[in-house]
Amino acid sequence: MATPNLQVIQALRRTAQKLAQGAKYQWGHMGQCNCGNLAQEIVHMTEAEIHAHALRTREGDWSEQTAEYCGDSKLPLDSLITKMLEVGFTITDLQHLERLSDERILQRLPKEKRNLQYNLRQDVITYMLTWADMLEEELLEQLPLPEFAPLVTEQV
Repeated sequence: MATPNLQVIQALRRTAQKLAQGAKYQWGHMGQCNCGNLAQEIVHMTEAEIHAHALRTREGDWSEQTAEYCGDSKLPLDSLITKMLEVGFTITDLQHLERLSDERILQRLPKEKRNLQYNLRQDVITYMLTWADMLEEELLEQLPLPEFAPLVTEQV
């Protein structure tokens, strides 16, 4: 699971917001799909640039591309994936995002809403926002809280 940090949480929320506001979305396009939209937010490349990197790398969608990822390859898409990993995502996260399939995220949804379609914009938004909420909760649990002395009240 992604490292719960502000950069990851903000990237998920901003991507979901852009999708909700009408950002280009096409699941079969490497720069406009689930991972492609997230990558745009993290690496600040256009969907066309991301798609071109993917076409110069190997065949397949993000799930297949990440399965063959090699950080030392210097292939354009592998370099892009490396940047996403450096922010705090994992290869498994990207594979799950492409198919909206991480059980920990899905379990947070009401039972009747767990059957997400990986190629529907609204389902991608729901998945990303639920994931961001989960990571935010995990991050807050990690923050050390100061200890306070018990409050002494006067008896009247």
